[in-house]
Amino acid sequence: MKTAIVILNWNTKDFLGKFLPGLLASVKSVDGAEVIVADNASTDGSAQFMKENFPDVRTIVFDRNLGFTGGYNKAFEEIVSKAGTEAPEYFLLINSDIEVTEGWLEPLVEWMDSHPHCGACAPKLRSWHRKNMFEYAGAAGGYIDSFGYPFCRGRVLGKVEQDLGQYDHAHPEVFWASGACLMVRSSVYSETGGLDERFFAHMEEIDMCWRMQLSGYDICVVSSSIVYHIGGGTLPSTSPFKLFLNFRNNLLMLNNNLAKTYALKHFKGSGNAAEAAANGSAEAAYMIRVRMAMDLMAATAYLLTFRFKAFKAVLQAHKEYRKMRQQISTESISAYLKVNHDTEVRHIYGRWIVLQSLLHGRSIFSGIHETDFFKF
Repeated sequence: MKTAIVILNWNTKDFLGKFLPGLLASVKSVDGAEVIVADNASTDGSAQFMKENFPDVRTIVFDRNLGFTGGYNKAFEEIVSKAGTEAPEYFLLINSDIEVTEGWLEPLVEWMDSHPHCGACAPKLRSWHRKNMFEYAGAAGGYIDSFGYPFCRGRVLGKVEQDLGQYDHAHPEVFWASGACLMVRSSVYSETGGLDERFFAHMEEIDMCWRMQLSGYDICVVSSSIVYHIGGGTLPSTSPFKLFLNFRNNLLMLNNNLAKTYALKHFKGSGNAAEAAANGSAEAAYMIRVRMAMDLMAATAYLLTFRFKAFKAVLQAHKEYRKMRQQISTESISAYLKVNHDTEVRHIYGRWIVLQSLLHGRSIFSGIHETDFFKF
């Protein structure tokens, strides 16, 4: 098996029935591709549904809900252990609410085969409901701004563009690609630690893509591959729990990666690893405090508009972050710099995307320029 295509399912039996047949048909002609369903202790009869309707599809059933992060890590671990020396070269994470198109997989495999420094790649993500529009979760590939707010080519905050091919000839490298449909090199997945299980779900793929960049790998979007995504299949956009995960996990992501990223910048200026590590850590700590202040401004807005559950979700996210954050020593950052001093982290937007979106409105997409991005 060259490519393990894994659907992590949790209570989405109807999506399996709707989209799995098309997925299976689409990979029949692709050498070494296998579709596997990993069930996260669903309570809607998904496991029995797979036995009765797709008996030939390998199904892994967990005894508890491990979340998006733990579920995929466990599934890939089991796949590799059973494959032995024939472990897959590529893992492909795909949501159960994805409708694939004819020939969607081949361009991803070909891209990874011909670009050994690419750690992960993804197709363009369009909306299943409005087939000509980009989809919120990933569109044509993602960026973050200097405060850690994620956005995409084709989607900024709640504004989504029509896909007119405007990004098809742009550079393929992005900061992150959506976990709704994401191919990763299995060796890089293992090298960089897979998905951070503290996240449970949401923003875990951005964190992983950032860690891959810090290890010297590129993240790309292959525009010749297109899939359609329903979105919100597990948690609706109005869910306070989803809001909690997004606020908490954004801070965990910054805690994981920001100090090393800033340290790279300082090291390239000074050449002194210890000094760069100290400066990078101090700058990262300051920026995280700024981001937490911004979060509290958002929480105040929720309170003033009587969205009390959202207000509590932000406060709880900060409380959990303080418990879960890691203490990353300057010594470990210094050691990292001595090995990875030529590494570059690119595609961090130098402005606050929230403010830019408010100022530009629907024209925000034409207001984002390459010169506005940092490279560390």
